[in-house]
Amino acid sequence: MLLNWTVMILYNYFSAMFVGPGYVPLGWTPEKSQDCMYLQYCKVCQSYKAPRSHHCRKCNRCVMKMDHHCPWINNCCGYQNHASFTLFLLLAPLGCIHASFIFIMTMYTQLYNRISFGWSSVRIDMSAAKRDPRPIIPFGLSAFAASLFALGLALGTTVAVGMLFIIQMKVILTNKTSIESWIEEKAKDRIQYYQTGETFIFPYDMGSKWKNFRQVFTWSGIPEGDGLDWPVRDGCHQYSLTIEQLKQKADKRVRSVRYRAIDDYSGVCCPVTKGVKTFFTTPCTEEPRIALSKGDLVLATRGLKHWMYGEKILISAADGGIRERGWFPRKCVEKYQYDSETDQPVDGEKKSK
Repeated sequence: MLLNWTVMILYNYFSAMFVGPGYVPLGWTPEKSQDCMYLQYCKVCQSYKAPRSHHCRKCNRCVMKMDHHCPWINNCCGYQNHASFTLFLLLAPLGCIHASFIFIMTMYTQLYNRISFGWSSVRIDMSAAKRDPRPIIPFGLSAFAASLFALGLALGTTVAVGMLFIIQMKVILTNKTSIESWIEEKAKDRIQYYQTGETFIFPYDMGSKWKNFRQVFTWSGIPEGDGLDWPVRDGCHQYSLTIEQLKQKADKRVRSVRYRAIDDYSGVCCPVTKGVKTFFTTPCTEEPRIALSKGDLVLATRGLKHWMYGEKILISAADGGIRERGWFPRKCVEKYQYDSETDQPVDGEKKSK
């Protein structure tokens, strides 16, 4: 049984790693040219982002039905490998539960055979067992310590990976990804903030958990569809989700604030020279940091108490249109006052070139 668990775990692990999530073809455009107005354009891949696809900074490609980038498989979890990745998250805890049972029973039987009960004390002799035959592998103090350590690893893996499996099953049964769940939450916040009266319905939920399950898990192992076109529920548009993404992107531009760098920042994760609070409150995320030079302009979209996230405003044409987004310390910037109509600095300030 242990060999069976091992083979199945490794098979699904390497399948998720090497099969990959599937990428949107470079230069992809929808069949109908008028549909381009509903889609975002990726400057890196030089193509439109297909519905449910997102650009991954780690893979440097637009990933079909991207859920997240997993460092443990060094790849994204998406359209093609979502089933293999979820099966790995299921089988790993089951194998660890089996191993934990073996460790517990081994330690119990071996310790039981070495316990001596006296009138006033209980002694454990780890040198030899009271009963014969002796085990094939000698069970001494070092074996007991190793078994206890392995039991801790097995139980820890069961809890941690098991929680990830539960999270993945929740999104699969609603035919969503982790990113799409976040988009849906932001849609509700946007509608509530502007009081538009509209209702956002997630278009890819088929209304049945079994139908949603079959979108990912099939007998052939190949997921349904081609990763570019998706069936939608009644009353929804093929591009309902992408239209909502465009609305959220426009809303983010409106609510963003322009800042100017007043101090240089090298882009290190934990800057020592920017204060103790900045050092110890660095964002715990894989999102990058952006280096700043004095005078740079940044469009901040969100922030914490001592850190902000935004995009550097590139003025020079030599920058090639490459977007630089990431975190930077609040101490390095100040609000940049400018006239929204003329886009000119206020009070004689000059733009940094």
